[in-house]
Amino acid sequence: MIKNPEDCVTMGDVRAGVDEVDELLVGLLARRFGYMAAAARIKTDKAQVRDEKRKAQVIGNAKRHARAAGVPVPAVEALWELLVERSISYEAQMFDSREDVSA
Repeated sequence: MIKNPEDCVTMGDVRAGVDEVDELLVGLLARRFGYMAAAARIKTDKAQVRDEKRKAQVIGNAKRHARAAGVPVPAVEALWELLVERSISYEAQMFDSREDVSA
């Protein structure tokens, strides 16, 4: 049984919890990247892939959620900067591969 952080008494408990959270995070990332693939399928122009206003909104939302959850905001901001940039790259790649298929 995986323990909550406050119930951990050994490093084994901590590591088991971290491993479980990592597995859940990867599952959520798979879903998020699925949305990026959907965006690439829906958008009609590759110039629409990069949207700086939306990027700022997504990062701002993550910072707000971090603050509310008591998670270090600078860490979340840095992670989301990387996540959003990788998501944009992935979406662009998916957009290009869509064009390759239709050509």
